[in-house]
Amino acid sequence: MEILEKIGDAASKTYKYTAEKTSKFAKETKIKMQINEHKGDIKELYREIGEAVYEKYVVDENIDIEFLKEKCEEIKNLSDEIVKCKDEILKLNEKRQCKNCYEEIGINANYCPNCGFQQEEIVDTKEEAVKEKIVEENNDEVEENKEELAENQEKTDISKEKNKKTRNNANQDSNSNEEQTDIDELNEDEDNNEED
Repeated sequence: MEILEKIGDAASKTYKYTAEKTSKFAKETKIKMQINEHKGDIKELYREIGEAVYEKYVVDENIDIEFLKEKCEEIKNLSDEIVKCKDEILKLNEKRQCKNCYEEIGINANYCPNCGFQQEEIVDTKEEAVKEKIVEENNDEVEENKEELAENQEKTDISKEKNKKTRNNANQDSNSNEEQTDIDELNEDEDNNEED
């Protein structure tokens, strides 16, 4: 039995490792596709700018500066997106880029192995993410408990109202019975008085 448990544990660990690597690979591939799409968009913008400039040159007109500013801003935004995507890929691979020579280095490296530049200390984002997740789960649990408490309070209020109505009905029945007994006694007294 112990051998089967060990085989099961090993298979489970292998599955988790493979699933994690596959997930990381799929994410990286998706990000690389986004980068290529952005690069294609930038090339198209360069083409549009070049075409517009050449057309203005041929007809000996001034270039529309606003058009150029707009296209250059689009290129800048796409370039910023490419940088963000590359940073995501580095994080997925637990790497970062040297601030001095832009070489890829280990995420925990204190110095760049390429240029020797001292790197900034990185806050452990995994630890922060775990803390955030725990806080989020606790907040969710608190909300669920609040909802459950509200439901229980509502049920308690309904039960109290039913009990109150039942007591009122019982009191009314008791009062009616007492009144009936009083009436019956009065009737008996009257009957007795009439016989006398």
